[in-house]
Amino acid sequence: MTRTKGGKTRTQIIKTLKTNPQNTNQLATQLKKDYKTISHHLGVLEKNKLVIPIGDHHYSTAYFLSQTMEENYRIFEEITDKENRHLKLA
Repeated sequence: MTRTKGGKTRTQIIKTLKTNPQNTNQLATQLKKDYKTISHHLGVLEKNKLVIPIGDHHYSTAYFLSQTMEENYRIFEEITDKENRHLKLA
């Protein structure tokens, strides 16, 4: 996942949302990324049913991991940890 264009940012978003659901602005601040960048990646994650938005206003919408992502989070961690170890060895 981290080898794709934007994969590192999406991995950071998923890991952040696992511990604390947040809105786009909070994620941008915490991850030190541009608001539009985070918004784009949230759109990709939402389209792929990995995160779900809750709220009725764009700025107050909080993002949570989807049930599918929650159920498969252990596998996600195994994949990203393996990729990170591989990248450190390279």
